[in-house]
Amino acid sequence: MSSAPAVVAVIPARGGSKGVPGKNVAPVGGVELVARAVRAARAAQRVDRVLVSTDDPLVAEVARQAGAEVVERPAAIAGDTATSESAVLHALDAAAPEAGVVLLVQCTSPFLTAADVDAVAAPVADGRADAAFTAARSHGFLWRPDGTGINHDPATRPRRQERPVELLETGAAYAMRVGGLREHHHRFFGRVLPVEVDPARTLEIDEPDDLLRARLLAPLLDGAQDPQVVDLDALVLDFDGTLTDDRVTVDQDGRESVAVHRGDGLGIAALRRAGLDVIILSTERNPVVAARARKLAIPALTGIDAKGTALAQWCADNRHDLARTAYVGNDVNDLPCFEIVGWPIAVADAHYSVRARARIVTAAPGGHGAIREVASRLLRREIRDGSDAPALHR
Repeated sequence: MSSAPAVVAVIPARGGSKGVPGKNVAPVGGVELVARAVRAARAAQRVDRVLVSTDDPLVAEVARQAGAEVVERPAAIAGDTATSESAVLHALDAAAPEAGVVLLVQCTSPFLTAADVDAVAAPVADGRADAAFTAARSHGFLWRPDGTGINHDPATRPRRQERPVELLETGAAYAMRVGGLREHHHRFFGRVLPVEVDPARTLEIDEPDDLLRARLLAPLLDGAQDPQVVDLDALVLDFDGTLTDDRVTVDQDGRESVAVHRGDGLGIAALRRAGLDVIILSTERNPVVAARARKLAIPALTGIDAKGTALAQWCADNRHDLARTAYVGNDVNDLPCFEIVGWPIAVADAHYSVRARARIVTAAPGGHGAIREVASRLLRREIRDGSDAPALHR
């Protein structure tokens, strides 16, 4: 009885991209696109090895950290006109001559799952197909610019249930018999099998708007990925719009007051009891920030203009790993912090660009229990109190 063919996944991830510069290392849900592809392929049960073909040192570093083997791609096949097949064949020749089945996995499909990878690999590895690819069921009516129907007669519009099944190629993953790929130099040959995947997870990143859409969808499609307290060194909190509802009351003498949520205080106290360092980091210079921090018995860094720099320095001074640090924010001045921590968290009413960069988005808005919600998720239990009414602090 012959052994099963070796299955090798190849992820082409060159450094150049005109549509989205630096695309393959752009984060979605806090994880770079190339790392997301590596994780999906490595988690698949049918995959023996994962190779990343790249000409870019940063892509290579991220890929290695994610657990992939890196194949240096020659400049001749790293330009805009180079095909993915050429990168796959080079990677096989350079690093995986034993492969009987090869998978082409695309970084540009951020919501590919390990189950999708296995579903595409299986029919080729088992000999039921020569090539397979991910496809999603489509019910769209296609038109040409001249008003001609492509997959329908405009004069006869059948109900969806009466139409033949149509599948859209998702571009996420392809499986091929290596011998056939070497012969044809193309991913489709012999017995080609489309493998249906979830249409809700179908998204290709080609333009900046696609990247924004992926970032907004990540907290929904990535599922429950909340860390636990033991996974973190520190929780850093913005103040205005995060611990408050972003409104300020000013009296006739110019004194400012803000509203905070008692439940947030209980959540912070619970996290401190669990041993987590919690700190406020704010651009605000008003004494109200320091007063609230004293009430919560946590440190506060106030009047900070370069928040990312200050956060990195504080973590270094306290020997905290940025990858094990969570930051909760709501506005664009929080983005430098989001770029350097492992767990960027946005409150529900945060600016859309902040929600797009977050790994977690709370259900509660800022100043309405968002931090208590974060604490509950980190501690894996609900934190309750006798009164959730906001209190006024001067």
